[in-house]
Amino acid sequence: MNSQATRHEDSGEPPAVLRHVCVLDEMGLHARPAARLAQEAQKFSADIRLVSGKQEVDAKSILDILTLAVGNGAKVAIKAVGEDAEEAIEHLERLFRNKFQED
Repeated sequence: MNSQATRHEDSGEPPAVLRHVCVLDEMGLHARPAARLAQEAQKFSADIRLVSGKQEVDAKSILDILTLAVGNGAKVAIKAVGEDAEEAIEHLERLFRNKFQED
């Protein structure tokens, strides 16, 4: 998996993290992986966004994720801002790497 992390810490602002991941699931981000992704993202207090092309959506919303229509092999960015942003990004990256299966 090709991933890149960027961490921004400005005075007084919560940590922000950006990581690029590849969708490995054969059918892309269809309903089941979208539901799993949203469910896992909801475990964190950070604001988590998925970016594909020019479209950016809330990673905690199944419907938002589905609007991306991301297929197998597509690259997306995961952005997180908040105190647990780094932990959230690592957790979600692992989810992509494992094709949305249990660890």
